[in-house]
Amino acid sequence: MATINLTGPVFELLRKSVSELDVRAFVIGGYVRDELLGRPCKDIDVVVEGSGIDLAKKVAAKIGKGAHVNIFKNFGTAMIHFEDLELEFVGARKESYRNDSRKPIVEDGTIQEDQERRDFTINALAIALHSTSNEVIDPFSGLEDLRNGILRTPLAPDQTYSDDPLRMMRAIRFASQLGFEIEKDSLASISRNKDRIRIVSKERIAEELNKIVLSPVPSVGFKHLFDTGLLQLIFPEMAALYGVDVIHGKAHKDNFYHTLQVLDNISEHTDNLWLRWSAILHDIAKPATKRFEPEHGWTFHGHEDKGARMVPNIFRNLKLPQNEKMKYVQKLVQLHLRPIVLSKETVTDSAVRRLLFEAGDEIDDLMILCQADITSKNKEKVKRYLANFEIVKKKLLEIEEKDRLRNWQPPVSGIDIMETFGIGPGIMIGQLKSTIREAILEGDIQNCFPEAYQFMLKEGEKLGLTPVRILTESISEIE
Repeated sequence: MATINLTGPVFELLRKSVSELDVRAFVIGGYVRDELLGRPCKDIDVVVEGSGIDLAKKVAAKIGKGAHVNIFKNFGTAMIHFEDLELEFVGARKESYRNDSRKPIVEDGTIQEDQERRDFTINALAIALHSTSNEVIDPFSGLEDLRNGILRTPLAPDQTYSDDPLRMMRAIRFASQLGFEIEKDSLASISRNKDRIRIVSKERIAEELNKIVLSPVPSVGFKHLFDTGLLQLIFPEMAALYGVDVIHGKAHKDNFYHTLQVLDNISEHTDNLWLRWSAILHDIAKPATKRFEPEHGWTFHGHEDKGARMVPNIFRNLKLPQNEKMKYVQKLVQLHLRPIVLSKETVTDSAVRRLLFEAGDEIDDLMILCQADITSKNKEKVKRYLANFEIVKKKLLEIEEKDRLRNWQPPVSGIDIMETFGIGPGIMIGQLKSTIREAILEGDIQNCFPEAYQFMLKEGEKLGLTPVRILTESISEIE
């Protein structure tokens, strides 16, 4: 029998409160599991045979100093923040489910009944707070499953997953997070019950999906999602990447497994959720742009443009945020081929300036994505690309230091142009600004007001414009 010594101020408060109320209470679930695994955990779930809300109030009174109890009467739960911990209190309960909902009908229950309703045996482990034994209460051999790295349901898996289909996503998420195997019958049950996922809100699915994306090796989770059929239901655009077509003996790579490799590659270098999402979506439009050309083989022309246009709808369908995070992913999908093209060709200053201009502050993340995208099995080709990538990186630093093109703003504004030539808003303003930008990107002039202004005067003359005022003060100020 395993034991865990629950020490520290929070557990002293919990034990005293339990003793004074004379109730049976238990720490259960994730905190116990993670203590045994040696993983950090900031969430402590407390189950009470009685009122969880009453125990929460008692604990808050002992904490003092304005400790606040968040009470959710409809669910019979309460929550307290204590130092850097989050404590959740709930009464022990048993549950039954209707076929069309994952919301249970709840009744008061015992600790045994509460453990039965848990999703996995490793999450049913508990320690009594009303006892000093510190023995782990383990009715379903969760300790053995923990040692063996197995995810198993306490009850028959069909019942567990049908009752609450979100548990299918949680099984795959835990497998991906912990590196555990889903028990064979349990995995088969997910395939059988996959259609039940339709009754789960997209917000809850997205929450689990993001946790899979952030896991150490995300491909583990996505392979399970695909193999069980869940991915086809919740994220069909990604599932559509799967497969290889062959015509006249010419085949393209399997873009599903390529995407997973890129995702795993990038996950070795960043915990940025949205950068990882850019890896998932970088080739998302390849099925829609796939063409066979007899002289070239398979092509995916324009998949970066179409992929960028697909991003908003995918984010909307998955209930991911429709904000700057989406635009960030969209931008990286749009630009993901650019550094790779540069790494295959001679790196010109002009090409690097244009990349800096378009990528702006995302240039560093774009380079991480593009380096992760090099997945060829030809080691010499990979070696050559990586060597050229280093040249591109060096060139980016040199150009950025010299030309300051990251988040570029025109050195000559539209107002400057109008004041100089005495004209109002119109097409010529845009023409001149575009001409100045191109000259800077080509390296014909420096990215500074004096050179850009003098260039603008010459270009204005070509358009038949005559200066009515020369902004010499502005030139001298900047110089």
